[in-house]
Amino acid sequence: MRVKIALLNAIAVAAAVCAFAQVHAGEAPYPTRNITIVVPFAAGGSADILNRAVARGLSEMWGRSIVTENRPGAASMIGAEYVANADPDGYRLLHATSSYPGAVATRIKLPFDPAGAFVPVAMIARAPFVLAVHPSVPAKTLKEFIAVAKKRSLTYSSSGAGGSNHFAMEYLGQLAGIKLTHVPYKGIAPAVVGLISGDVDATIASSPGVMSQVKAGKARAIAVSSAKPTSLIPGVPTIAESGVPGYGYENWWGLFAPARTPVSIVSTINAAVNKVLASAEMKQLLEREGAEAAPMSVAQLADLLPIEIANYRKMAQAAGMKPE
Repeated sequence: MRVKIALLNAIAVAAAVCAFAQVHAGEAPYPTRNITIVVPFAAGGSADILNRAVARGLSEMWGRSIVTENRPGAASMIGAEYVANADPDGYRLLHATSSYPGAVATRIKLPFDPAGAFVPVAMIARAPFVLAVHPSVPAKTLKEFIAVAKKRSLTYSSSGAGGSNHFAMEYLGQLAGIKLTHVPYKGIAPAVVGLISGDVDATIASSPGVMSQVKAGKARAIAVSSAKPTSLIPGVPTIAESGVPGYGYENWWGLFAPARTPVSIVSTINAAVNKVLASAEMKQLLEREGAEAAPMSVAQLADLLPIEIANYRKMAQAAGMKPE
């Protein structure tokens, strides 16, 4: 009898194992179809360029089409809301940048939870800003710039109110104890034109946006915004080491998925993006864009949005930026 019972139990276990194997054998590993990455900005900008490069690498790796869908508007909030309401299956992702927490910080209410609606998937790149002045400003160092700003009102241009350039300069003003007059433009290109034409005294912009003008003698680079010196902009000291300790500000670009996306899918995308970032082609592209790869694990990214949003809200409040 015992032999018979043992035999029946063995048969039952074997049947269960076979059934389990059959079910899971039919489940193909992610991705099983094409993926859409929503870029909440117009085509042609840095976010669009970097995203298309990553998408190309993922497509070659997975053998699936990775579609870039531009959904600009409302300082990236239109595209963000669209992805926040998507199915959490890994097939619709958001390409967000450091401007996202800034946009959140200047809005009273949003139709979705700006931090809780997403799970960070991968960090793509980071890039410092360059603080530059018009040649007419009698300052060759940050300390001299601060001294001039304390004697007379200096103006600065940005890519628009509430943008990264706006926050970066206001943050500098807070730590340095100076008040600068903000002149918003519709994009960083016209903001730099405003600088070299002498309409404003200073700006803080990406390396590709301003360094060509510095090399041409139409602007003077004072310092970089990264916490540590960067090989991307050799020979230019950091703001922190030039008289404003504790200052650090960088642009970042990353991928996010709707909340409740399975951990296995998030991990798969993270590993794939990090592999793409290690390619020679991607490194060359990032250098042209004045950025550097910033691969991070899912665990390292876990608290990114809550921390960034909280920091931007503090900066916005200190700068007197009223939420709309």
